Amino acid sequence: MKIALAADHAGFTMKERLREKLVAEGHQVEDLGTYSPESCDYPDFAFAVASRVSQGKAERGVLVCSTGIGMSIAANKVPGVRAAAAANAEQARLSRAHNDANVLALGAHFVPEAEAEKMVDTFLATPFDGGRHARRVDKINQKEKQA
Repeated sequence: MKIALAADHAGFTMKERLREKLVAEGHQVEDLGTYSPESCDYPDFAFAVASRVSQGKAERGVLVCSTGIGMSIAANKVPGVRAAAAANAEQARLSRAHNDANVLALGAHFVPEAEAEKMVDTFLATPFDGGRHARRVDKINQKEKQA
C-alpha cells in the first residue's frame, strides 16, 4: 500500500519507528518529514500528507503529533480527506469501517508505541463497511463540494 507519513517534532520518534515497521512490511512509504526533533509547525506536515491522499498519490496517510488533534484538524481542511484522531485500535478500526477515514492521526504523548503500531495495522487492514455508512460519508462529501 502507498502510505504518506509525517510528524511534527513531538511525533518524530514515533514516526521513525512506524516508518521502519511499514517499510519492513512491504508498504511503499513516502516520509514527508519532519526529519528531526527540532521544533516545527504541525500544519505544514498535515497539509503535505493530506494533499498526497487527496490527489491519489497515497492510498492512506498517517500523521503523528503530541495529541493527534492538531494534525487531524489541519488535514481535514484538505478536500477529500477524512482524518481521524484515534486513541486506540478500536477507534482506528471504526474510523475506517464507519467513516472511510483515509488519514489516521496519532498522539505520541498519549499512545504507547505498541498500541500505535496496532492502530496503524488495524487502520490499514480495515475496509470501509459501506451500506448505511456510505450514505453518511456521501453527505460529508456533498457538503464539502458546496463549501
